[in-house]
Order: sequence, then structure tokens, then C-alpha cells
Amino acid sequence: MKALLIKAAKLAKKIIKAIFPASWIKAVMNTIYHWKARKLAAVVKEKQQKGFKPVLPEGVNLIASITGDSGLGQSSRLIANVLEHSDIPHVIYNYVYSYSLKMEDTTYADRISTELPYDINLVHINPRELGPALFRLPKSIWSSQYNIAFWLWELEDFPEEWAVYTDLFDEIWTPAEFVSNAVRTAAKCPVHTLPYHVTAPTEDQYDRAWFGLPEDKFLFAFMYDANSVADRKNPMAVVKAFMKAFSPEDTGVGLVIKANNGKTEDIEKLRQQMKGYENLYFVTDNLKKTAVNSLLKCVDVFVSLHRAEGFGLGMAESMMVGTPSIATNWSANTEFMNSEVGCMVDYKLIRLERDIEPYHKGSRWADADVDQAAEYMKKLYGEPEYYRGLSEKGYAYINKKLGLEESVARLEAQVKRIGDR
Repeated sequence: MKALLIKAAKLAKKIIKAIFPASWIKAVMNTIYHWKARKLAAVVKEKQQKGFKPVLPEGVNLIASITGDSGLGQSSRLIANVLEHSDIPHVIYNYVYSYSLKMEDTTYADRISTELPYDINLVHINPRELGPALFRLPKSIWSSQYNIAFWLWELEDFPEEWAVYTDLFDEIWTPAEFVSNAVRTAAKCPVHTLPYHVTAPTEDQYDRAWFGLPEDKFLFAFMYDANSVADRKNPMAVVKAFMKAFSPEDTGVGLVIKANNGKTEDIEKLRQQMKGYENLYFVTDNLKKTAVNSLLKCVDVFVSLHRAEGFGLGMAESMMVGTPSIATNWSANTEFMNSEVGCMVDYKLIRLERDIEPYHKGSRWADADVDQAAEYMKKLYGEPEYYRGLSEKGYAYINKKLGLEESVARLEAQVKRIGDR
């Protein structure tokens, strides 16, 4: 029955998209979602005015896309991992925010609950996906439980159309102060920063041969997801930096592009940009997380000339497996890396000249210095001692900065603060 309903919903969505302009559909849906948000916000306000008195046992219900093969899914699993290592009673409530995405990660499949038995809900659904959730989550949570949003965002300014959602929560958490500062511009409730504890387990079977990569080349790599705004990840800047650093005759190096949900036309565009280079390698399969981590380990350098990051998991995970990173020196990744442990690339802040959903025209993001990135590429390739030092320092720094004990202590302190209040 459920499968039929999903199929019917997909068909209805396709028909509506074929009939009506996308801008009109978005406006109508936002109107509906905002109406629902305001109704629920009134319930939340009444609860807060009366003084929240929990009637359920102390603990946390993590409401998240725990099985999702996406950045949001991975973020959810990082939070679940910290909960698992804490003394906080908890359950995981799997929320499927889009039936078009793969939901195949089974890491926490045996911990999933259909109930919300504890007094605190940690709702890891970003504002962009929150509208539909207001109709699908139990209405009782807004009046009878303490609700915390865990949000990711990548730019300095928080979208005005999402401000209404901040009134639904008793407080908001984010993984980086960069994100918290953006959310604070719109939220009346408290906003707290709880960085992730990042893990990057690998498996020996996933070596260069498994990925079809050459053993005899010094490999640079970057990753992007076509479903996560490729413009923000800025893959073309990495290609340009590599071409500035090395000519087609430099056969000792190579560039690996891990493209999740990569569109054929996007990949072809990157191929055309590097016409004449025989040392370009694409990895396009959807891989389980240990395989992705292993890919990061078996290349030599990870490159991220991103325009903005809400955390920067690729860089953190690379440092965790001992792979040095070249990265734009702006946004959330600067909270766990610096010029002592990574190759930090200068940038100019530029205005978006058009809307790039969900980012608005006029917002600012970074334009990384491609020439400087190219120089870093040559330095890491040509100076083994510099490379080795950066690898060792990055590994030590990230394990200290985002260590498990510190993450667990922060989470337990926040939950205790709420309980004491």
C-alpha cells in the first residue's frame, strides 16, 4: 500500500510540474508551509508561556534521515554516533524527506524506532525540507516535547523565507559557529554550536586497483554531489587549478573526480575542459561510506575550492585518514583547519548574480584564488617533506579538535542544561 501511495505521489508531482511553472509551484507550496508553520508556532508559543513541563522520560529522540545516502544522512549518522557513546537515553526516528533519494545506509537500521518516547526531540531536518515535515510529523510534539532543530547552512545570511521556521523550536543547534551566526540573524530562540565528532573508517579492500586508479601517479581528488548545488562545490575551479599546475605531459600526476549523482552533461563538460589530458579519472558509482573514506585515503591530496561550506566533511575526513587538503580559507571549514595543518587558499567574496537555489541573488560567497591553489598543488607534489609534515600535523590536529570525548561531553552538557532548566 505504501509503495502504491509513493508511486501515486510521484506521478501527481510529475503531472503538476508539467502543467504549472516551477516558480508558481514553489510560491504556492511556500504559502501552504508558512501557514502551517504559523499555526504550529502559536502552539509552541503557548507551551513556552505556560512553562514546559515534561511528561515523558528524559532522553533524546533523533528525528533524521538516518538511512539517507546524502550529506544530510551522513550528518545524521555523525550525531547518532555521539549519542551512542553518551549516557543519554535515545532512539532514532527515520524521516524520509524525499522518496527520490536513495535510503540504503543500514548503519543504524537496528536502532530505528517508530515511537518518540523521550522528552527532547532533536529534529535534523533542514529548513529547505522542513515544510512537508510539518504535515507528516506527529502534531503532539509541538505542544508536549522540547524541540531542538539541528540545521546546516552555507552562507552568511539566512534566507528570509525560512525565518518563520525558527519560531517552531525551543532552540537551534548547528555544527559550526559560522552557521550559528547566520541562523542568529533570524532566530529569536537560543542558537548553540555543537561541532561533529568526525570518523572516517576505511577498509583495505578499497585500494587504488579497486577504484581503477593508477598506482604510479600522485593523485589529487575532489568530490561533489550534483544534488547538492554543484556551483557551491565549484568543481571547475579545481580543474582549472590542476591545468595551471600541470601540463598534459606531466604524467606523474592525475586528477580524480568523485561525482555523486553526476549528470552526463556535467561530466562531459569537465572532460572537454581537460581535453588533451589522459590523467583524468572519474568515480561515479554511489559508494558506501567506508569506500568513500578509503578513496580519500588512497589518493594523495584532497582539493576543495568550495565557495561556501556549512561544515566541510570532505576536508575533515581527509585529514582523519592522513590525506592533506587544499581548501578555500572561508566559511565553516576554517573552524577545524588552518595554515599550519592545511593549504588554505585565499579568496575574494563575490555577489551571486542570479538565484542558485536555495541561494539568493545578492548573497556573498567565496571565489578561490586558482593560481594559489595551483602553486599548492605543485608544492605538495614536489616537496615530500612538506607533504609529510602537513599530513602528520593535519591528522593530529583534527583528532584533537573533533575528538569523541569532547563531542560527547558537549552534547551531555547541553542536554543536562535543558533538563536542569
